[in-house]
Amino acid sequence: MSSWVSWVVGSRQSTTTGTAASDAKFQAIWKKEWAWRQEQKLEDEEDDEDHVKGFLPRVDVKTQTARLAYWSDIISQLDKLDVESLSPEEQVNYGVYRAQIEVFVNSQKFKDYEKPLNADSSFWANQASAARATFLTPHDYANYLAQLKEIPRYFGEQTENMRAGYKRGFTPPKITLQGRDSSIVQVAEAKSAEETVYYEPFRSILSTIPAADQEKLRSQAVKVINDFVLPAYRKLLTFFRDEYLPNARETLAAEAFPDGKAYFAAKIKEFTTLDLAPETIHKIGIDEMNRIHSEMLDTIKESGYKGDFQSFLNFLRTDPQFYAKSPEQLLHQAAWIAKEFDGVAGKYFGRLPRQRFAIKPVPADQAPFYTSGRGGPGVYLVNTYDLPSRALYSLPALTLHESAPGHAFQMPIALEHSNLPPFRKAYISAYGEGWALYCEYLGKEMGIYHTPYDVFGMLSYQAWRAARLVVDTGVHSLGWTRSQAQKYLHDNTALSSHEIETEVDRYIAWPGQSLSYYLGELSILKCRRKAEESLGDKFNIRAFHDAVLQTGSIPLPLLERHIDQFIAGGGVGPYPEEEK
Repeated sequence: MSSWVSWVVGSRQSTTTGTAASDAKFQAIWKKEWAWRQEQKLEDEEDDEDHVKGFLPRVDVKTQTARLAYWSDIISQLDKLDVESLSPEEQVNYGVYRAQIEVFVNSQKFKDYEKPLNADSSFWANQASAARATFLTPHDYANYLAQLKEIPRYFGEQTENMRAGYKRGFTPPKITLQGRDSSIVQVAEAKSAEETVYYEPFRSILSTIPAADQEKLRSQAVKVINDFVLPAYRKLLTFFRDEYLPNARETLAAEAFPDGKAYFAAKIKEFTTLDLAPETIHKIGIDEMNRIHSEMLDTIKESGYKGDFQSFLNFLRTDPQFYAKSPEQLLHQAAWIAKEFDGVAGKYFGRLPRQRFAIKPVPADQAPFYTSGRGGPGVYLVNTYDLPSRALYSLPALTLHESAPGHAFQMPIALEHSNLPPFRKAYISAYGEGWALYCEYLGKEMGIYHTPYDVFGMLSYQAWRAARLVVDTGVHSLGWTRSQAQKYLHDNTALSSHEIETEVDRYIAWPGQSLSYYLGELSILKCRRKAEESLGDKFNIRAFHDAVLQTGSIPLPLLERHIDQFIAGGGVGPYPEEEK
């Protein structure tokens, strides 16, 4: 357990005067840093399709060096605080905030900015997502055009960072970069500005804008794309093909990076919020895989299938009954599952988010290397590329994870908490992904899985995430090869070959991130079992879920502490009138 968690968990009551003074000191630190952070215009961790910013951040070496110095000083200031004298509420805020700043410091220290891409995402693909933003006012179009004009500068800074990275062996493995220039090509080799994704907002301009002004905007867009966007993409394509890819590293392990063991340890802490050794995580994964495998065998028997485990997996991967005939069928089935949850939502949650979500296909330029789905505030993206790889028996689990009550449910609730400091709106992978995976598990209880195949799909997804504990640590610390990682997933889950290849490349190129899912779910399940055992007949599932979602993203040790307090309070949730 890290020092800041120990301070929070081992806190004692102090005088009201001392508490107020300590709270004020802590608040002064984070408020000043937060204001500075807004001035930095930092990049979002996830694709931001909610609004048009009108700018792109500075990512040059001078700026990155200044950020390291600033955040290092914040850690020094936090070290001087008497954490035990903070009020209970501010102790939680302190725990979340310190963990956040420690991630920032480590990211700058290890120069993560020199590797602004992985197997399924990149800075240029994130930038292209601005074209899919929601345009609500004429000012949004002006912002968008201003943002496009910054692309040459922004791409140039990113390219210089990537050049510095490959010169010291700090790149994604070469094997995971094969074909990843396709999303660059779609823009760089476009025959006209109108053919690029960047022109999309101008195909259907707000009807409240006069026709003459609409034509003017379209003309401006063509000129900006031709003068700024296309040259930047063409230059990037040349750099990627002629310089970056040939010099990308051949090794796979994060521990093969400069100072690799410390780097991987920092990534484990960042994504899991826990201090666990790779070997420990690896063993947890193997133990959980054995447990899930036993449940999978029971489900196969329930289905009536007579063959062995491997032949059942082959049956699932090849029988046409399990696959959509068209992208529309896949999208419609996802929508049906989401509405099924709506029918039982009130039984499991006292508070529901105000924001609704759309179901959309993954954009074509990203789909070949994208995961099977991704959700967040306002959207659930379903990958309709390569339909024979998108099993319908896995779709219920995927939908619960990515839409509601998973990411498109949990994230809006967190954003709607008006009483939390702004830094508490940030996404913590162990909490967010752990919650979404728990939602897959919850689907069986909610009656979302109608056949043994659906249940097996859920168990396969559970095994997939448990396998990540084995594969991620195997590749990045224990010397596993790419083919070894692929075989492990092939032999233990019902994932298609295409999914296995894209997923393993994602784990190889993004060390530690895949560990967050299953370790997060284990923490939430541990909290639930403790609450059920402690509260007995007083346990209320809606109150428990509301209590978990009440905090927004927080480190797992703090979540467990929060649920201990929920239990001590008699299991009464934050919205008792809604939970009756």
